[in-house]
Amino acid sequence: MTATLENPATEVGTVPSFEVTLRVRRYSPESEHGEESTWDEFTVTAHGTDRVLDALHKIKWEHDGSLTFRRSCAHGVCGSDAMRINGRNRLACKTLLKDVNPDKPITVEPIKGLPVIKDLVVDMEPFFASYREIMPFLITSGNEPSKERIQSAEQRERFDDTTKCILCAACTSSCPVFWTDGQYFGPAAIVNAHRFIFDSRDDGATQRLEILNDKEGVWRCRTTFNCTEACPRGIEITKAIQEVKRAMIRRAF
Repeated sequence: MTATLENPATEVGTVPSFEVTLRVRRYSPESEHGEESTWDEFTVTAHGTDRVLDALHKIKWEHDGSLTFRRSCAHGVCGSDAMRINGRNRLACKTLLKDVNPDKPITVEPIKGLPVIKDLVVDMEPFFASYREIMPFLITSGNEPSKERIQSAEQRERFDDTTKCILCAACTSSCPVFWTDGQYFGPAAIVNAHRFIFDSRDDGATQRLEILNDKEGVWRCRTTFNCTEACPRGIEITKAIQEVKRAMIRRAF
């Protein structure tokens, strides 16, 4: 131990620990509760640098091995561990426990609008079906080029923001239109369409705009900004959706 004037009993370099309680929504198709979900509370010892994902790991490894959730890189890049934490869509691996009021039980639920498979794991297929429908790949015409397709820094900047999407579904599952209408494409699909619609190298903008002009397409957006607030990558999603709407109107006339 190294004594200091401020705290003579504090060892230099130590991270303070504290008790935190997680209130987790549980669901299992084999449960005796049938289709009903239940709540379980777990109290674990955490450190000031721990994320919600670290606490979930502790619960699974030390308390209840049946707790089910998705995670992969644990660095906010793969988008696997989106969930509702204290009522807001977040990535568990990026959310510090100390930032979500650990003095009270922290609620953890699956994201909304998608079928729950078990506990915090949802069926992502409806989400990815919309993503595939907007053709998230480069569409070109003419002969195969003999060299790279040149693009200026200004042309790249035009769609740079929407290249940051990690397909975590935090935006789409925060959208009230998506909750109530399972047919709506959702913000993530529109964002990924935007990424190619405004790419100077792409020739498929007209096709994508026709797809998004559907009654369940871009016009269902009500501009509530839930998606922008939920995005862990800071993408200006509502702005991107409005730009797609404007592109659609310009092409119509």
